[in-house]
Amino acid sequence: MDHPLPVPDALVRPWRIAAYVAVTIAVAELLVLLVIGGGALMGALSDRLQLAAQERVLAPAPQTKPIARKPAPTPAAKRPRSRTVVLVLNGNGRSGAAASAASRVQSRGYRIGGVANAQREVARSIVMYRPGFAGEGRRLGRDLGVKLVGPLDGMRSGDLGRAHVVFILGS
Repeated sequence: MDHPLPVPDALVRPWRIAAYVAVTIAVAELLVLLVIGGGALMGALSDRLQLAAQERVLAPAPQTKPIARKPAPTPAAKRPRSRTVVLVLNGNGRSGAAASAASRVQSRGYRIGGVANAQREVARSIVMYRPGFAGEGRRLGRDLGVKLVGPLDGMRSGDLGRAHVVFILGS
């Protein structure tokens, strides 16, 4: 047989469930308000940051005096042409081109340290120099009309023998 619960005990369960439901709804509302408020706060902060960035970009640059830099001095040749030894390499593949280029170099007063074929063909003539002979390399480039002048690249100093400068004849 069913016995009805006494009145004080009957009201306990619905009250607890009602409290849990009310707390759950309150937490959900709080989260919604935090999301809305956080979004509004972030929007306002974002607008302020964007305005500050625009002001910084559009602000006139402070007037500073430009720094005058001296160009690096071009090293001057220390040895006379008669004491500068040049290795002439044929980089264009035509037979006898290195020998005729060597006679042209020799007619300018340079000493020839050797004539040979380059390891590979090159499109443009190149003058390369050993460390410490930049002035001599630049002078040889001027004398021969070669614009591509630089330090040894792809060759070792030991490959040059007694030569100070290398002239590779291009196509």
